[in-house]
Amino acid sequence: MDQYAVRHFEMKLMDIYNRTPWLRYEITQQDFIALFPVEFKKGKPVRPEKPEGFDLDRDTYLAVMVAFRQAFS
Repeated sequence: MDQYAVRHFEMKLMDIYNRTPWLRYEITQQDFIALFPVEFKKGKPVRPEKPEGFDLDRDTYLAVMVAFRQAFS
């Protein structure tokens, strides 16, 4: 497990949270980060799925996927 990449992904999630004003009214920053846990399968990170319990718009979810790719590529 690459702790640097995990931390990099979390920092990118913080950036997304801070750039998306409506998120502050819906969820805390820590809870937003917790929506996208990093799991590893056979030593490789598994792409997080769209959270079921939180209504996330398409643009924000795509930003999370880009952040994941940037952190783990």
